[in-house]
Amino acid sequence: MTLSIGSTAPDFTASTTEGDISFHDWIGDDWAILFSHPKAFTPVCTTELGYMAGLKDEFAKRNTKIIGLSVDTSEDNKNWLPDIEEVSGNKVDYPVIGDSDLNVAKLYNMLPADESGSAEGRTAANNATVRTVYIIGPDKKIRAMLLYPMSSGRNFDEVLRLLDSVQLTENKGVATPVNWKNGEDVIVPPTVSDEDAKAKFGDFETVKPYLRRIPQPQ
Repeated sequence: MTLSIGSTAPDFTASTTEGDISFHDWIGDDWAILFSHPKAFTPVCTTELGYMAGLKDEFAKRNTKIIGLSVDTSEDNKNWLPDIEEVSGNKVDYPVIGDSDLNVAKLYNMLPADESGSAEGRTAANNATVRTVYIIGPDKKIRAMLLYPMSSGRNFDEVLRLLDSVQLTENKGVATPVNWKNGEDVIVPPTVSDEDAKAKFGDFETVKPYLRRIPQPQ
């Protein structure tokens, strides 16, 4: 199954560092960030999981749960957590999925569906494509996907910024311009007429007939 923005995030059951979960039940009525890693005890991923732990409260303010995934057993992942805390100074108190059977990686198109075997004997290079971030809404639909190569650390401040944009545009019916940050001006979508824009948002600035700016709605 090919996944894209608007697809239903596949449900699954899995073992994590915080016990077994059923993914859709775990999300509940919240938003979720699922971010994957090729293998435990790898350098780039160690820095990533630690930084994400430091942002957990920021995501919680946005009604968003975070969950990691590594192509290992949950026991391997548990043994990795002390290293992450030592390196980053942040305790990983969100679940990390142990994908030892490759099931979730294949469900989420991060490994070929016909990939055989298990995590045993696989290297990080074998799992290099397991490097995706998914933003998932309370309706279990994928809102955004970010793919990174194994050698490039991810920018989780950008993930937070993107989450702000997705939640704002969905809730307020606006769009956000390049490099937008929370609190800055936003765009009236072209699908909204001038008359409707005036009724909904009040005064707006017409930069071009197709580009109208307003302060961020509260």
